[in-house]
Amino acid sequence: MKNYNSTTQENEQPHWSALQEVQLSYRNKLNTSLRPKVCQAEDALNLFRTVWNVDEMELVESFKMLLLNNANRVLGVYHASTGGTTGTIVDVRILLTVALKCNSCKILIAHNHPSGNLTPSTADLKITERLRDAAKLMDITLLDHLIITTDNYHSFANYGLI
Repeated sequence: MKNYNSTTQENEQPHWSALQEVQLSYRNKLNTSLRPKVCQAEDALNLFRTVWNVDEMELVESFKMLLLNNANRVLGVYHASTGGTTGTIVDVRILLTVALKCNSCKILIAHNHPSGNLTPSTADLKITERLRDAAKLMDITLLDHLIITTDNYHSFANYGLI
């Protein structure tokens, strides 16, 4: 029989009590009917703006994810990362972990460009494609990716980039 771990001795057996049971739970404190509904990019933009630190909008790049149920009702928002002036790190695995933990069926992502430039970079396009494809494997739909500045925004969905 193939040994999965070459450092384990063949006669070594873990004690049954060493196994940990994994339990998942999710409880939203707000009734479904009271949760905001996202129907278009402007709805998402307005929600993202309520949780964005406007004092840092032109200073550092941040990345957030809006989590939705199948009826497009908001389950929550996740602050994924804050970086420097020209970029931030986005971990697709962490984003999907959060989406799965919340039992989210749909997600929207957003990040700001401190420069005020709304044109998506090559990195923006690549992370959108990677997240869209990975989410699809989990039956999660990436609805949109917004680039936000202090006075404007760019919707990938509105420009056919999703």
